Amino acid sequence: MKLYKIKTGILAESSGKYYLVKKTGWDEFFNDNHLAAKIRKLEKTARPVKNGPALIKSSIMAPISNQEIWASGVTYENSKLGRQEESKNSGGGQFYAHVYTAERPELFFKATAQRTVASGARVRIRKDSTWDVPEPELTLAITSSGKIIGYTIGNDMSSRSIEGENPLYLPQAKTYEGCAALGPCIYVTEQPLNRDTMITLQITRAKKVIFKEEISISRIRRKFEDLVAYLFRECAFPFGCFLMTGTGIVPPREFTLKKGDEIKISIDPIGTLINTVG
Repeated sequence: MKLYKIKTGILAESSGKYYLVKKTGWDEFFNDNHLAAKIRKLEKTARPVKNGPALIKSSIMAPISNQEIWASGVTYENSKLGRQEESKNSGGGQFYAHVYTAERPELFFKATAQRTVASGARVRIRKDSTWDVPEPELTLAITSSGKIIGYTIGNDMSSRSIEGENPLYLPQAKTYEGCAALGPCIYVTEQPLNRDTMITLQITRAKKVIFKEEISISRIRRKFEDLVAYLFRECAFPFGCFLMTGTGIVPPREFTLKKGDEIKISIDPIGTLINTVG
């Protein structure tokens, strides 16, 4: 089952049919520990619409309202190695080595809805940055009680030049206008994703693929439930939240994004998140 936020409301997809959700807002509908059952109920109580795909194509929005987006760092070995490389001149490499094996994970605030764009929209790179990359991440959809009720795709846009200069600059490297993309939908399920699920990143420049790589979520070192437990230890999320689970795809040092680049992140069965750099 999939849940889309569109300009005219909420669209749920179940068994190949599409249903408009009426008389409720995004926050109330999303923040439900029994979201899958709620969507199944639509099959019995609502009439499907015939123009579901057209509505998605013409009016899709990022699947977020009053939720916050947080992120997990250094959950893949590739990420640890990349962070050590970018920060070696500032003496910060050991921090990333330690957090990779530590009991406490790295968690940081990423974005609000204001700074988050939908599939098809433009993400941004900072004007004061010289080395910028997308970070493709499986993203957990979590209710206010801390239950994972689905998954989406996140693009954690990052300035490696700023973060590498000093690890204390992480908030500036990660959080700014247009710093995150989310979507295209929330894949709602009562079962964990298969550990063999693949994340694929493809970057196209001037109609030519200049980077493509994939990785399995089985390479994530930490359990999703543990990440959520740490996030909820001293934070309340009245409307639920999203948690990016880290990236294992790290473009080479000589690569940096440029305006006009197209970024495609695919995770089956969620779909493909597509953004251009503006």
